[in-house]
Amino acid sequence: MTDFGDFGNIDIDKLLNSLEDQVSKSEQVQKSMGRLVGRGEDDDGLVVAEYAHDGLRTLDIRPKAMRLSSGELSERIKAVLQDAIEDLQRQIDEFMTELYGDQVNPMRMIENPVAMLKETRRAEASFDRAFENVMGELARIRRELDL
Repeated sequence: MTDFGDFGNIDIDKLLNSLEDQVSKSEQVQKSMGRLVGRGEDDDGLVVAEYAHDGLRTLDIRPKAMRLSSGELSERIKAVLQDAIEDLQRQIDEFMTELYGDQVNPMRMIENPVAMLKETRRAEASFDRAFENVMGELARIRRELDL
């Protein structure tokens, strides 16, 4: 019987379960993103905004806010919108951490490109080693079969 090196020790069930888990998590992300809504409100409750994955959902300006100068109202709207966006980002980060765990949270990887590059290089090195092992095994089999 031919020895397949490390590939002979692959736990196929574990590999398939891992793939199913990743697909399931991706589906959960798609379903849940639509339900997450960030909210911002100024201290006086005159301006309220809701922001979701598809952009600004609501912007409520109370009638009393019309007494503010246009500049002040503009600043409040921008601040409330920024608060809503930050709230949405916080909710997404919490959801992704809950789903993927703190170490492999894709959002954290995006926030830290140096760490993401390091992980990419580690995966690349692992792939290169696996490729070299496979090619070595194929060469050995070819020699044994005198091809």
